[in-house]
Amino acid sequence: MKIFDVFRMANANLARNKARSLLTMLAIFVGSFTIILTTGINYGVTNYVDKQVANVGGEGYMEVLKTTEDLAEMEVTISGSGEPVEYDPNAAPIMSAMTEADIETLRSVEGVQSANGQYNISTKYITSAKTDKKYELSATAFPSNRLNMDMVSGRAVDNATSEYEIMLAPGFAEVLGYDDNSVVGQTVTLGVGVTQLKEGAPEKIVPFEVKVVGVQNKSVVGMGRSFVNASAAKEIYTLSLQDVPAEYQPEAKFYFAIVEIDPAATDAQIDEIQARIKDKGFAAMTLADEVGMVLSVFDAITTILLIFGAIALLAASIGIVNTLYMAVQERTREIGLMKAMGLSGGKIFLMFSAEAIMLGFWGSVIGILFAMLARTGINAVAANTFLADLPGFVPVQFSIPALVGVTLLVMAIAFLAGTLPARRAAKQNPIDALRYE
Repeated sequence: MKIFDVFRMANANLARNKARSLLTMLAIFVGSFTIILTTGINYGVTNYVDKQVANVGGEGYMEVLKTTEDLAEMEVTISGSGEPVEYDPNAAPIMSAMTEADIETLRSVEGVQSANGQYNISTKYITSAKTDKKYELSATAFPSNRLNMDMVSGRAVDNATSEYEIMLAPGFAEVLGYDDNSVVGQTVTLGVGVTQLKEGAPEKIVPFEVKVVGVQNKSVVGMGRSFVNASAAKEIYTLSLQDVPAEYQPEAKFYFAIVEIDPAATDAQIDEIQARIKDKGFAAMTLADEVGMVLSVFDAITTILLIFGAIALLAASIGIVNTLYMAVQERTREIGLMKAMGLSGGKIFLMFSAEAIMLGFWGSVIGILFAMLARTGINAVAANTFLADLPGFVPVQFSIPALVGVTLLVMAIAFLAGTLPARRAAKQNPIDALRYE
């Protein structure tokens, strides 16, 4: 008996009792649908983030925190895995600031080409000569010229120039009285809050002019922030402390440092440099490390959904066992006749195992079809609602290897579930089977 004939007969036998076979397939469908859709979401998110990171570049770029505890705190913050901690008024700040001496120490590390502090700046508003309104602005210092930003118009700010530059987040050009192209080259005014030591002192804001050099496209990398170059960031920081006497100004003024290394460095060389930085008491992470923290959140969510899918498949496997046991019971005389005609126990086992495999196959096929329908609906709704501001983000995507892998996994589970009833059929005594009523 050829293997093709075995599976053809398996399908014919399943069709004998359509209702029972269909109900078993539907049970399998629930598990396979959950797993397929979950892997599709995971693939869609990972694929989008990977593309964003690839566009940004970041080769030879590291962010360095003051301590390894700061890195651990960042991981907890990003993953959302922290637990309530009792308040301690004497405890150190959650994130430690860095000093000029720390930056010099990083510059001395072998393999580090440059190291610069990232000023913690705060801007109150942005306005222009074309409007009498002021708009809240979340501005931050641009980390490194090695990062490529997705721009609608113009270019990214240049940290090497002494001129004060800003690249605007999406949407700001219009409210400032320009379009995305005409705003490039214009001078805008930022409001910088000045620190006041006297308690109850009125808020003091000083104007600071910067030149617009570009407008960003919508992306998860920009996260709605406008970026100023290093010269502007330093001046904004200085302005914010202009009323603070020199003896009271903080020694630690950088909330992290940017380290640049050879862009062509191998993974092993990057690990070595990170180890040297750690030996100095700091904690360094690459762009890939940061992305890994973000994706760990999605991995945790998809893992939970995969567990639900696995539970559904476990329940479905019990249905497969029940379906095939009933089939063996109903076809006892048929099994005895086939054995009397010379069919071996091994081939009987193969026949019933093939039925289990086909139950898994058809159940997973139904799961794939419904998952594809769900993908179309989810992607359409997402593109017009909560992902409208992130063009190119397709939340559910399927890869052929993943679909094939899930199908083979479901078929393997179905085969294992059908082993016991298939073994029982193979061990039937032909004489007793022929006498069975």
